[in-house]
Amino acid sequence: MRRGFVRIVSRIYLPEAAAASFRLAGVAKALREKGIEVEVVTTTAPSGLQVADQDRVRRFPVLRDKEGYVRGYLQYLSFDITAFFRVLFSPRATVTLVEPPPTTGFFMRIVSKLLGVPYVYYLPDLWGAASASFAPKIVVKVVKALEAFAVRGAAAVIAVNEEIAETARAMGAKSVHLIPNGIDTDTFTDEVEPISRVERENICLGDAPYFIYTGTASEWQGASIFISALAQVIDKIPHHLVFLGKGSDWDLLKEQAAKPELKGRVHVLETLPPGETARWIAGADAGLVSIKAGVGYDHAYPTKVLSTLACGTPVIYAGPGPAREDIGAHCLGICVDYSAISVAKVFQEIINLRSNVVSFAELRQWVLENKSLAKSSQKVAQVLKNNSGK
Repeated sequence: MRRGFVRIVSRIYLPEAAAASFRLAGVAKALREKGIEVEVVTTTAPSGLQVADQDRVRRFPVLRDKEGYVRGYLQYLSFDITAFFRVLFSPRATVTLVEPPPTTGFFMRIVSKLLGVPYVYYLPDLWGAASASFAPKIVVKVVKALEAFAVRGAAAVIAVNEEIAETARAMGAKSVHLIPNGIDTDTFTDEVEPISRVERENICLGDAPYFIYTGTASEWQGASIFISALAQVIDKIPHHLVFLGKGSDWDLLKEQAAKPELKGRVHVLETLPPGETARWIAGADAGLVSIKAGVGYDHAYPTKVLSTLACGTPVIYAGPGPAREDIGAHCLGICVDYSAISVAKVFQEIINLRSNVVSFAELRQWVLENKSLAKSSQKVAQVLKNNSGK
């Protein structure tokens, strides 16, 4: 029987590209560097993705939605219940790192109590607050109760910003650690092979300049605003839009991209491996990031901001959120309100963007100094080490 290992429980993990996947893999790496063994309990990777696990990763199949995500409470439970029994009948870890949703936190609090193992709860988002924008009141009430239950039972909570930290304290968290998200600067870098002529021709991009949106496109991000903005200035700029990722709004993006007035200049592609995504980001004139106001995510700091900057590409940011302060204060891009008119104006004045931001190298350097995954992961690893049982 193994002794002294840390267990990570999450419905999503590499090679499935997502902010949580990179964040948790970063923590696992930081733990390994401290000489601590890691076990990950997660889902079977979606078909087509190549798995190259460096830790002991225990995977099992679960229900996924039509986009291939483990999203929706039936899908969550298909993971949570199996994970509960896998953890219950496995060797005891010294501490467990638990990734939301709150249903996972609920089951992990129970099994942790049964085993006498402390757990640390990651809180990158406020699920209860977010559900209030679209779910029935009874569902919101249940989600908030589950989230509070998970938070109160944790030996420590890791919050990614001050608003989440304050909410966790109000829920009754025993100990809250404020550790902002970082990005993998080895994967997302400006030292990449440029997009080839063939790759450009394959999507009918040719030599045209482009803006890029990467990662999840869901209802709370409202990425379709960039297509609406391009439609307003389609005859005034040469740029195309490239979308790489997936999400609940992906079909909507494809539908809008097919409109004749967009003249084939919007390319909605599927998710690529992170290293390939970095190549597309590095070749763009700007990375696009959006958050709809008032839908429960005004506090979010999208990691696509960091992946874009790490590749030496400035950001066009539409909507609210703490990232606006960093972008404005350090000349990392341009921030506007969440409106097609505001974004269209920036698109039209793109020639001025480069004069309003720091150099490519300085964009990346800012991430290295302030938002690297390595630094944030080391802090999380220390929290886990400090809260380990015997």
